[in-house]
Amino acid sequence: MEIKKIDGGIENIENIKFNGIKEGKNGLGVIVCKGNVAGVFTTNKIKAAPVKLTMENIKDGKIEGLIVNSGNANAYTGQKGLKNARKMILLLANKLGVDDKKIAVASTGVIGVQLDMSWIEKKFEEVFENLGNDRDKALAFVKSIMTTDTFAKESTVKVGDVIVAGVAKGAGMISPNMATMLSFIFTNADFESSELTEMLKKAVNLSFNVTIVDGDTSTNDMVLLIATCEKKVDKKAFQEALNEVCVDLAKKIAKDGEGATKLVEVVVEGAKDDVDAFKAAKAVVSSLLVKTAIFGNDPNWGRIIAALGYSGAEVDENITLKLKSKDKGLTLVENGKALGNEEEARKLLEESDEIKIFIDLHKGKGKGFAIGCDLTYEYVRINAEYTT
Repeated sequence: MEIKKIDGGIENIENIKFNGIKEGKNGLGVIVCKGNVAGVFTTNKIKAAPVKLTMENIKDGKIEGLIVNSGNANAYTGQKGLKNARKMILLLANKLGVDDKKIAVASTGVIGVQLDMSWIEKKFEEVFENLGNDRDKALAFVKSIMTTDTFAKESTVKVGDVIVAGVAKGAGMISPNMATMLSFIFTNADFESSELTEMLKKAVNLSFNVTIVDGDTSTNDMVLLIATCEKKVDKKAFQEALNEVCVDLAKKIAKDGEGATKLVEVVVEGAKDDVDAFKAAKAVVSSLLVKTAIFGNDPNWGRIIAALGYSGAEVDENITLKLKSKDKGLTLVENGKALGNEEEARKLLEESDEIKIFIDLHKGKGKGFAIGCDLTYEYVRINAEYTT
């Protein structure tokens, strides 16, 4: 079945309602969404209060609504933090007249600071009373969950009668497996929670889990997939549609990496196996020296070779290395031999804001990739001033 990209965002899913508000660094968003749910969460051992509660609340695979705040992570906040996260859940559960175990809660922002519950309670009333299903409300929700993001991240596709619509936030502290990112994906497809879980894990492993901005892993990561269960669709076709949405959102997160000027994709083939391929791709896209070289349009491909050497993958000097922009391609190293075209590489880097690095290790049939961005002066400024 053909997968078609369509305009707009979560307003394409008919039987959900949403709204949000943003005031300075603080935001609050609400979605009413009755259906089946699956989730993937941070691997950080220090998990934020909302992550702990949502992991517990979606165990039975059912959901009625979602409440999210930005500007404060409600992480490392002890029992009071858990109590405040429960208060957020109850705000929505009581309004809907549903079991509080059917509500998901998420937070993103500064770690170690207690929530301003008086602000949240006040703004909740305003947000809830104006829930809707239109473009303006969809954008209001997306903007409400943003922190250092510079643009709203949405992706929507259609396969047959089924729609998959996702939103995400994330710009810094991004490293597998998932980091300081939230993503909420909605569909009208009819699948059980167990099926959604299986498919979401596959999609996340192809997208968010191969995205690296700065190597830090957050306490608050969360990806939820929520199905209103109205339309039937082939499972394989749905998986492909879900993959496409997740990869698109992951690329937007990388492109919006704090201060980033270039999206970077590293594609590795010819590895001993797929595990080795990912090790190699991750090492290259994570390398501070590679990231800064790309920012400076410096064709210092030796930094890529060095990263491959310490990646843990099986490598030797028989490597082929290519650069590609949107409309140009250039081989820098072929079967271990440097081709001496650094000036052409410099021009390619200067002319494009999206760079692909293709690597052939000539060791087997393993394939893998990773997504990231360059590292700039602006990244340092943003993170040096984050709480000031």
